[in-house]
Amino acid sequence: MTPQELETLVYLRRARDLIDRDYAKPLDVPTMAEKALMSPAHFSRQFRAAYGETPYSYLMTRRIERAMALLRAGVSVTDACMAVGCTSLGSFSSRFSEIVGETPSAYRSREHDAVNAMPSCVAKAHTRPVRNASSRIEEAGGVSAA
Repeated sequence: MTPQELETLVYLRRARDLIDRDYAKPLDVPTMAEKALMSPAHFSRQFRAAYGETPYSYLMTRRIERAMALLRAGVSVTDACMAVGCTSLGSFSSRFSEIVGETPSAYRSREHDAVNAMPSCVAKAHTRPVRNASSRIEEAGGVSAA
C-alpha cells in the first residue's frame, strides 16, 4: 500500500468515526467529506471502495443498529426513530425493514432474552445488521437461504 493510500484511509477513518460518534445528528455527505478533507464526490467513491458501501448507507446502518438496541429495551418505534436521528417514521421503517428483514414493531415485539443475557460486546457483534446478506453469500459462491 502506498503512503498516499494509507493517508486516504486515515482521512476516511476520521469520517467513519464522525458517523459512528454523531449518527443521531443531522449528517450529510458534504459534512462527512469535509472531515475527510475531500470533495463530496471523491469522498463517496473512496468510502465505497474502502468500506463496501456508500457513506449514507453506512450512516443508516449505524442508525438502524442503534435503533435495534433501543427497541430491544422496549422504547417505542417513534421514539427510537427520533433518538437515532431519523426525522421520517415512514423512511425509518422502510430502511429498518430493508436492513433487518422485519418491521420495527415486529422486531420490538419479539423476545430478546438471549441477546439481553449476552455481554454487550458479544450482543453488539451478534445483532449487527448486515446489508444485503443474501447477495453477499451468492457473490461468495455460497447458497442463499432465500
